[in-house]
Amino acid sequence: MRFVKRSVLLLIVAVLPMSQAWAGDVLDRIAKTNTLRVGMSGSQPPFNVVNRDGDLIGMEVDLANLLASAMGVELKIVQKPFGELLGALEDGDVDLVMSQVTATLERNRRVAFVGPYYISGKSLLTKSSTVAAVQEAQEINQETMRIATLKGSTGENFVGRRLPKAALTPTEDYAAAVDLLLNDQVDAFLADAPIVKLTAMRYPNAGLAVLRKPLTIEPIGIAVPPNDPLLLNLVQNYVRALEASGGLEALLKKWFENAGWLTQLP
Repeated sequence: MRFVKRSVLLLIVAVLPMSQAWAGDVLDRIAKTNTLRVGMSGSQPPFNVVNRDGDLIGMEVDLANLLASAMGVELKIVQKPFGELLGALEDGDVDLVMSQVTATLERNRRVAFVGPYYISGKSLLTKSSTVAAVQEAQEINQETMRIATLKGSTGENFVGRRLPKAALTPTEDYAAAVDLLLNDQVDAFLADAPIVKLTAMRYPNAGLAVLRKPLTIEPIGIAVPPNDPLLLNLVQNYVRALEASGGLEALLKKWFENAGWLTQLP
């Protein structure tokens, strides 16, 4: 499955021109500055991560490049901690957020979402065969259970709601949570299934195990400012074009089925 070429996506431009007369503030700014600012954490492989050369790579990096190319503008990736990204979108510091953001009720009250471009679910990474065998969250809702997860994520919210007895350690990024697990300072690392599977692949000799079935179902989408419906419409149409042409499927295969890119990580 080949990637979508710029010429394919640019066909949409003829249908949805950037009209400054009707565009909202964000779309108008993108057109005037010829720049699309996309926020992401840079610490959520395979969605986005900094490689050993200091460059951002990942499925969402490729998606952002395709979107900017289709719009005919330059891409500027703004890297911030995950917990600050939606605030940056609300403050106008970025135009979109692509950083493995789950579309939840609470978040959708703040921003709009396009997608989902990936369906994920919460899973656990652990050294314990007992924990790895659980099928329901209630089975590990114990005071002796220590769990690390990303600060400000749906994982943190999940532990608070479904595992209130467990000891929660929020971390600034996934790497810190994994370090806690590898050093036996927590019993499990909770994150989206692709993250925990990737981590297990990166540390094949650490005795890590992953749940057979995710604990939740979560839609991952592009966060868009709520006050610019024409920008929302434009991004929706580009993503639909990417899906229809097979480009989105190609991105998913590249980053979720082919492990060759792992050699680029630190």
